[in-house]
Amino acid sequence: MIRLNKFLAHAGVGSRRQCDQLLTAGRVSVDGRIVRELGTQIDPQGHTVSVDGKPVRTERPVYWVVNKPRGVLCTNYDPDGRPLATDLVQHVAQRVYTVGRLDEDSEGLLLMTNDGELAHRLMHPRFGVEKTYLVQVAGHPSRDDVQQLLKGVWLSDGHVRARRVKVTKSQGDSSWMQVVLSEGKNREIRRMLARLNHKVLRLRRVAIGPVLLDKLPRGKARKLSLSEVNALRRIAGKAAPEGEEVAAESGGVHPRRPDRRGKPGGSPARRHPPRVPKRRHSRESAEGRSR
Repeated sequence: MIRLNKFLAHAGVGSRRQCDQLLTAGRVSVDGRIVRELGTQIDPQGHTVSVDGKPVRTERPVYWVVNKPRGVLCTNYDPDGRPLATDLVQHVAQRVYTVGRLDEDSEGLLLMTNDGELAHRLMHPRFGVEKTYLVQVAGHPSRDDVQQLLKGVWLSDGHVRARRVKVTKSQGDSSWMQVVLSEGKNREIRRMLARLNHKVLRLRRVAIGPVLLDKLPRGKARKLSLSEVNALRRIAGKAAPEGEEVAAESGGVHPRRPDRRGKPGGSPARRHPPRVPKRRHSRESAEGRSR
């Protein structure tokens, strides 16, 4: 028995938080019955889980890195028909989505996966996963500008700062910088530098944690190696899916060995009904609510 939101996340429906929102919205059903209770547990082998009436089938986790060109959107649908990041991985059989986003005018490294939980951890500021960018800006940033980026600037949605900043070279009336962030607010680097009167001319992401863009051609994709996947899991503090060892390089999933009773590891002996967490009612909790 595993938590329903974990099952949905591993199936590529979304992050655990997004799956919780689907549950509370009444869009998830187990064996035809709507389930809204967070913390509900299911048997993946014995229950039929559906989202918006469509059965959810578990997929093996896959991990791809894409070199996104400028002009490509990180969304699943565009009414104007502009090119999408998902168009670059049409050969991937699984339903994958981008880990974080790059705006239309930015380029470089995108991770694409159906592992919702890992995607959430890689992008949430609480886990501090670093993203490295090469940025061309108008003008020549001073030492004070660099220190201000490290100290932080106030934007409309809060205080943001860079982990590391280095001016690498000058190019005519512009400069190239390396900027490392551990959070991902919308157009964060562009807005930070705009506050310091340096317009961003070009922005390319070259790394997420230990995964490097390296020499991957623009518009192309490649599978992550097993060592890269394991390195991402380590920095995100996430273990491999329960009962599985992800083998991204070979494209396979190795199931856990049978236990001593001859049953597959982690597989229950018989079908169980969904397990809904009980609500606790006590005098103390009632008093707490009254306060």
